[in-house]
Amino acid sequence: MAGTVTYLTLTNLVLRELNEVELTSSTFSASRGVQTAVKGFVNKSVNDLYNAEVEWPWLFVKTSQDTYSGQQEYTFPASFRKADFDTFRLKPKQRITNTEFTSSIDDWVTVSGTPSHVSVGNGRMRLNLAEVTQSISVIKNRTHKLAIRIVDSSASGNSLSIKIGTSIGGTEILSDTIAVSETGNGTIYTKDFVPSSSAIYIGLENSSSNDLDIDFVRLSENELPISLKYASYDDFIKNRYNIDEVIDDSQYDKPLYVYRTQDNLKFGLTPIPDSDSYTIEYEYFKTHTELSAYDDVLDLPDRYSDTIVNRAKYYLYKLRNDVPMANIANAEYERGVERIRIEMLNKPDYMRDTRVNLNPNTATVGI
Repeated sequence: MAGTVTYLTLTNLVLRELNEVELTSSTFSASRGVQTAVKGFVNKSVNDLYNAEVEWPWLFVKTSQDTYSGQQEYTFPASFRKADFDTFRLKPKQRITNTEFTSSIDDWVTVSGTPSHVSVGNGRMRLNLAEVTQSISVIKNRTHKLAIRIVDSSASGNSLSIKIGTSIGGTEILSDTIAVSETGNGTIYTKDFVPSSSAIYIGLENSSSNDLDIDFVRLSENELPISLKYASYDDFIKNRYNIDEVIDDSQYDKPLYVYRTQDNLKFGLTPIPDSDSYTIEYEYFKTHTELSAYDDVLDLPDRYSDTIVNRAKYYLYKLRNDVPMANIANAEYERGVERIRIEMLNKPDYMRDTRVNLNPNTATVGI
């Protein structure tokens, strides 16, 4: 979670320590002299702290990448700095858009009534004498799983009609009604089905005037997620490259390994994906954007902002050739960095076997 201390506040904290004229939101962009210098020192101090470690927790990002049949390598996001290859996992692709209703019910088409978004929990879609639908692309004749959480917010024992067909309101593939009796806790409905078409519609209808809330709707192929094994680029070249380069359908399959390319800008999968129906989830540590506007805030938690101030003071004292005060400010900064390391990076030690064998003709460790 980003902090709340602004660029203006950090700049003024440094100026105040040196008994200099502070800035306001209206004068920030027109700063002069030492004020402008301090603004630059604040950004320089942020860079110093963020570069002191690669895996600062506040720079952590969780993301995903859909696979494409026949495409082996994928580019990291623009903000990428370092990937955590222990977190790469493959799961079936989510076929529904806006599954969680976090901020809206966009992507769901109203068939009847007036469905609405409600800010309850993480966000829900409320149906009251209303029906919604969404068109979905799936893989024909493969088993899919539908999961819906329904909450009876009116405590009246409502039922939700669930329809899956080849047209809006159609029930050729699935027609079901689920009674919601656990008021407050909600009911989770799951159902396996095999679509007879690659283009289907899912419909949700509450024919009662009592409220029903939909907490989430998820639909994907019925496959279990798996963790991808990390392989070095050298291992990939030695054990998998020749296999993946064969012009034959044997080169395509469900990916089992992930590797980092030589330029560190992409990751690769092996075997090469045989389908567009996978999603790769993983975690990485991002680079940061320099502060610019007066109300820009740091990713850094507020309680550590004094570390930035101390580093900026160090640069300002150096500018003034005040070596003793610069040394004091730098020592305070170093103590602050060490405090952050202790509080945010200390982890329990453990041992594990990280050996990887990608040769399909020999036993593979860990599989």
